[in-house]
Amino acid sequence: MKKTLIILLVIILSGLIISQIFAMNSRKDIESYPYKVLKKYKNFETRIYEASLFNSVKLPYSNYKESSRKGFSLLANYIFGSNESNEKIAMTSPVMMSLEDSMTMHFLVPKQYSKETLPKPNNNQVELTQVPAKTVAVVSFKGWADDEKIRKYKLKLINHLKEEKIEYQGPFYFLGYNPPFELFNRKNEVMVEIIR
Repeated sequence: MKKTLIILLVIILSGLIISQIFAMNSRKDIESYPYKVLKKYKNFETRIYEASLFNSVKLPYSNYKESSRKGFSLLANYIFGSNESNEKIAMTSPVMMSLEDSMTMHFLVPKQYSKETLPKPNNNQVELTQVPAKTVAVVSFKGWADDEKIRKYKLKLINHLKEEKIEYQGPFYFLGYNPPFELFNRKNEVMVEIIR
């Protein structure tokens, strides 16, 4: 009985390790929101992001858990083929959410598409959004994101910007880089546009 239990635990642990290695390797090929680092400070950095297209969905929630679940479901359905041409669109990174009373979730549109070539969604809640180039400040944190952590790092970023006398304009955004099944090396960020 004891030997069977040990074998079972080894199999489960091996499966977990293999799935996490696969998750980390699969992220290497994912297209991400292009930016250039302007300056690294002790606790945050400033970046310039390129103008980019996003698929977006506005949600009637102000909490991360509910917004992320519902928003991800709607946008994932669209990129997995729920569109006029039943076309699968590659997943990109990060998933971006505005931190407002009604949150908006954004998936970056892969560079191969333009406004004209992107298939029309079957669900009219999914919209195409053109985000202009912008200069931002970003603070990073590890682990699993939740409302409390996001709020904490948003306040930290506000304080860091005040210390450096950098002006900013809302809204703030949460950026999540990992798929839900990835347990380790989780990367999250809170971002806000700065005035130069």
